[in-house]
Amino acid sequence: MQYQKILTGIVVALLVSCSLPAQQQLSTVWVADQGDGTYKNPVIYADYSDPDAIRVGEDYYMISSSFNHVPGIPILHSRDLVNWELIGHVFQQQRPLEHFSKVQHGNGAWAPSIRYHNGQFVIYYPDPDFGIYVIRAKNINGPWTEPVLVQPGKGLIDPCPFWDDDGRAYLVHAFAGSRAGIKSILVIKQLNADGTKVTDGNGTLVYDGHQQDPTIEGPKLYKRNGWYYIFAPAGGVPTGWQTVLRSKNIYGPYERKIVMDQGRSGVNGPHQGAWVDTPTGENWFLHFQDQGAYGRVVHLQPMKWVNDWPVIGVDSDGDGKGEPALVYKKPSVGKKYARKTIADSDEFDAPTMGLQWQWQANPGIAWAFPDASTGELAVFSQPMPDSAVNAWNMPNLLLQKFPAPEFMVTTKLCFEPRWPGERAGLIIFGTDYASLSVVNEKQSLTLVAASCADADKGRPEQLEQQIALSKNEVFLRATVRAGAIVDFSYSIDGHKFIKIGQPFTAKPGRWVGAKMGLFCSGITKKNDAGVARFDWFRVEPVPQAAD
Repeated sequence: MQYQKILTGIVVALLVSCSLPAQQQLSTVWVADQGDGTYKNPVIYADYSDPDAIRVGEDYYMISSSFNHVPGIPILHSRDLVNWELIGHVFQQQRPLEHFSKVQHGNGAWAPSIRYHNGQFVIYYPDPDFGIYVIRAKNINGPWTEPVLVQPGKGLIDPCPFWDDDGRAYLVHAFAGSRAGIKSILVIKQLNADGTKVTDGNGTLVYDGHQQDPTIEGPKLYKRNGWYYIFAPAGGVPTGWQTVLRSKNIYGPYERKIVMDQGRSGVNGPHQGAWVDTPTGENWFLHFQDQGAYGRVVHLQPMKWVNDWPVIGVDSDGDGKGEPALVYKKPSVGKKYARKTIADSDEFDAPTMGLQWQWQANPGIAWAFPDASTGELAVFSQPMPDSAVNAWNMPNLLLQKFPAPEFMVTTKLCFEPRWPGERAGLIIFGTDYASLSVVNEKQSLTLVAASCADADKGRPEQLEQQIALSKNEVFLRATVRAGAIVDFSYSIDGHKFIKIGQPFTAKPGRWVGAKMGLFCSGITKKNDAGVARFDWFRVEPVPQAAD
């Protein structure tokens, strides 16, 4: 009996361990926590644009734009503002479902905001083509309510809710000129008691930034010491600055002050973000910086209050305007926490894919499955859309963000095609893209290096090099160096890698950085599909060249 109890316990332990995701490993290519009480910026060297964040007790939660990528609106968690983990997404499919079943580059969920109100997490997010939505959850991991359209309309962007001391609810937002025909202004609107509808029509114009703050956007509304504050970046994403407005009346008139700009730092256009505090009384500001192909990476800056104005970053000359710091003392949160990073590698041994993966559109039910029997990700061939001349409008690209300025990604592929024209491989994706794939050509397999310039303009792919393969198993690698310069290579044995194709400079997508990932495609739909079995996807440092 004792033996049976021990055996049963072992079996139960094994079953539990197999059902849980693998322990997340610390990234080997970018860790912001330097382990000596300081951190380096960016705290997240990945494209989490338009961040908003809150503190609930000892926990910090941050969300960001996701545009057309699904699952959408990522949720990140930290205990010290430096070490962040990706813990989930707000939705698994984007509404309207049919509309987002096709690739909608640059559309979808733009800059959202998150608040904790009346025991619930509340997120307002805009879709610039449909309007402003609100969703709620009692737990940060959901379930989240279905999106409610708070106000329909084109070009309504960057909403942020605010509940005043008397319980009244408001919403501040900006406008996208591409849809609304106006920009560089901020409006405040009243909401009904449950925050689901605008009650005063088009609201009230509270700030016109055309003269001093062109392209002002991303407003966040706060209240402190009787002052209403609107934090909002202006001047454009790559080159702008942080403006703060304040007033004793929520509708203004508002005073204006620039509280952070690039100054003498190397951080261009410190853009929109969020003010948070610590349990010990410190103030901090999270914001993004546009890094081109690497996307809009997240920085953390110290913040202090001087004469009821915030000063963000390091104010070395005491003029009340700070500039971004690249290295700084970690926030004092009352405790010490282990170093953590957002996952980049994936062994595909867990029952679900890593949270870092996203599709280009709402996914089909048969696109990909973790295979518990083999510890692989099975990606099934899907036909190219009829209108597609290249991969730009392929919905079934499985992609993740660039994780560092330099890195190397390798995957092991076993390709089991069923029909001529099926292909599977590794891709570096943006308005220009390049790929290394195995193509099934009349029952023979060929390794193909290809690239596409101006993919968003409908240009065709260009073949760079092809090599006949004698087996269906191959290792594919992309090495990304400073400046987003990419080299592809392959290996038959997993040890000796051979360069293939030409060096490629990665380009951002539409409002997003370049992405990397996997694909499996075909020419026509059949009653069965070939499968690409990816054993693992590993992100590692670029090996140093020998002296």
